[in-house]
This record gives sequence, structure tokens and C-alpha cells, in this order.
Amino acid sequence: MAKKSSRNTKGKIITAAWKLFYEQGYEDTTVEEIIAESATSKGSFYHYFEGKDALLSSLSYLFDEKYEELSARFPEGMRPFQKLLWLNEELFSMIESQISLDLLARLYSSQLITKGEKHLLDHNRFYYKLLRQIMLEGVSCGELSAEFSVSEMVRCYAMCERALLYDWCISSGDYSLCRYAKTMMPIFLSGFRSK
Repeated sequence: MAKKSSRNTKGKIITAAWKLFYEQGYEDTTVEEIIAESATSKGSFYHYFEGKDALLSSLSYLFDEKYEELSARFPEGMRPFQKLLWLNEELFSMIESQISLDLLARLYSSQLITKGEKHLLDHNRFYYKLLRQIMLEGVSCGELSAEFSVSEMVRCYAMCERALLYDWCISSGDYSLCRYAKTMMPIFLSGFRSK
């Protein structure tokens, strides 16, 4: 029970922080405002984070929360390949509407220079577990080719998503991430389909 409570506290802080970052900008958000918005304490904040900058790498936590929510509501009868495309569309829609471009760019740059944990590449994340599950399902039902390992397919999917997000960031969001991904992801992933 203590583990769930600590996860809830950390989650509240992260959710509050990203809400405030989106509403008023990263630079204009203070630790005190995050603590007030999350209804937690200063001690709790500093138990989980060294400071506001440490929250940049927590975006993957929000992504995983979204993936958990989505995995519980796959449309009935959806095949594995469609699940992958649907997950991508739903996540990118959330990113485009709720995560500022500046913050996403900061996340990517922080992951490039960090000497510590690279959260986006942590294969223990719910994201990677869900992708493995869907890829296995796809191979089992014959929709995805067994020519590639599940690990290779998961890695490629994640790499394609990161590439699209990175390009969107360096293009200053001058196109719709969702629309572009809707065109590109099927092309990227088509090589994994069974012939």
C-alpha cells in the first residue's frame, strides 16, 4: 500500500507540474506553485525531485499514464497493427494539445546531455511493456512478420515516434503532428506486416 501511495504522490506532483508548465510556461512556474497545485508538501516534492529541472524527465511518466488509460479502452475487435496506429494517434493528439513545444524540446535536450537515467529509453516503462504485448499478439495472429524479433519491432516503433516528435520540435511545430504521424507511421511500420 505504501508503494501505491508514494506513486500517487509523485504522480500528483508530476501532473500538477506539467499542467502549470503548459498553462503559464516552464520559466514562470515555481516549485511553490507546483506544491500548491498538487496539494502535497515541500518535503514530498524534494523527496522525489531535486528541483524543478528534474521534472523535465518526468514527461515519460505522463506518457505512460496515458498509455495505461488507452490500453484499457482499445476499441473492440481492433487488430494489433491498428492498435499501434491508434495508440500513436491518441498520444500525439495529447502531446499536440497539452504539452508545449518548448517543454518537449527541453525533454529531448535533457535526455541528450544527461549522465543519469534516460527515462525515454527505460524498457521497464509501461510503454515498452504494452508495445511488446501488442507486437507478440501481432506475431501470434500472423498479422506481423516473425522475420523480425519483437524487440526489434518495439525498438523501431519507439524510434519512429521519437523521430517524429524530434522533427516536430526542430520544425517549431509548423505542421500538425497528428496528421503527419497518421500518414508516416503506417509507412514506417508496413515492413513489419506479414506478406
